[in-house]
Amino acid sequence: MTGRVSSIAGRVARAGRRAEAVQQVRERRSVFLLVPVAMLLIVGLGAMLSASSVVSIRESPTADQFYLFKRQLMWVGIGLAAFVVTIRIPYRWWARVALPMFLASVTLLLATVVVGDSRNGAARWIEIGPFTIQAGEFAKLATITLLAAALAKKERWLGDLPHFAYPVAAILGVVGLLIMLQPDFGTLLIIIGASFAVMAASAAPLRYVAGLALLGAGMMTALAFSAPYRLRRLVGFLDPFADPLGNGHQAVQSLVALGTGGLFGIGLGASRARWSFLPNAHTDFIFAIIGEETGLAGAMLIVLLFMVLAVVGVRIALQAPDRFGRLMAMGIVAWLTVQALVNIGGVVAVLPITGVPLPFVSAGGNAMLMNLAAVGILVNIARSPLTGASGAEIR
Repeated sequence: MTGRVSSIAGRVARAGRRAEAVQQVRERRSVFLLVPVAMLLIVGLGAMLSASSVVSIRESPTADQFYLFKRQLMWVGIGLAAFVVTIRIPYRWWARVALPMFLASVTLLLATVVVGDSRNGAARWIEIGPFTIQAGEFAKLATITLLAAALAKKERWLGDLPHFAYPVAAILGVVGLLIMLQPDFGTLLIIIGASFAVMAASAAPLRYVAGLALLGAGMMTALAFSAPYRLRRLVGFLDPFADPLGNGHQAVQSLVALGTGGLFGIGLGASRARWSFLPNAHTDFIFAIIGEETGLAGAMLIVLLFMVLAVVGVRIALQAPDRFGRLMAMGIVAWLTVQALVNIGGVVAVLPITGVPLPFVSAGGNAMLMNLAAVGILVNIARSPLTGASGAEIR
């Protein structure tokens, strides 16, 4: 009897040590996630200092060349504060507030359509004093959270098509409609991409996800051809040099900036494209400024950092303590990496230009705030203890 008790105690002790070892690996992985994020923030601030100087002189009331850089620095500080908050909130709390958060984001989207500030033919911003709210950035996290919570809750019934299709159609249908009323095709593309990552990681049969993906691809293609300005962008993407002063202007100037950079760049702060040759140099096309000033080496470093973020993020998702954590993590990782892919693809002219910022790098306060808050949630998932005697993953 004593020997049997000793054997059981030994197995429990070994299981406890294995669980502790697994937990240590998961916590170290969260550190590996923060390294590329920190480097992207540093590189982004350096690129902003150069790319925004000319625009700052024009927009600042005092012709301050650091005007936009100081605003970006302020938003990085606010974003880091949000990161500190979200890293301390148990990630399961987000499942409880998923619906109110989604309804709040829908309200903001509706307000944007009704009273939003229109720029370049799109109403995507709400002006409140000195601050601007871009509802689409909040909708990304809200949509991912509610979709993850709904699919995790319905895990046992996802083999039944209505249990899978109805919540997905309701969530994406409402968000998609309001975003396209702005319109903001780029934001919708990011939300759709992140949502399909959540669905793919859920317990839903692959044939359901694949069928919905085909339907979604067809609808996005139809939307791409439905508006004249999006059609012009598509034509400009197919042959930007056919109209280098019109539809292809941004793509041509972006390629010129990248080509000028060569292998190691023309030097920090020496960009020529920022002198109004390249529109939106400090926002949508900041990657081109990085490539111009630091060359192929600097541009590839940015790509490598996003690849590391994606790989580490997926590993965090796969080892999440429960299904909701897995879906939430997968959605956040897809959001950040798909957005980076779409932005960089547009800058190097392998994808149509959609006007989405480069995460952690481009100018944009709302985007910076939400990106860093999302990373905090991801780190919390990585550090949350596994349940179960042996540390096994809970389904």
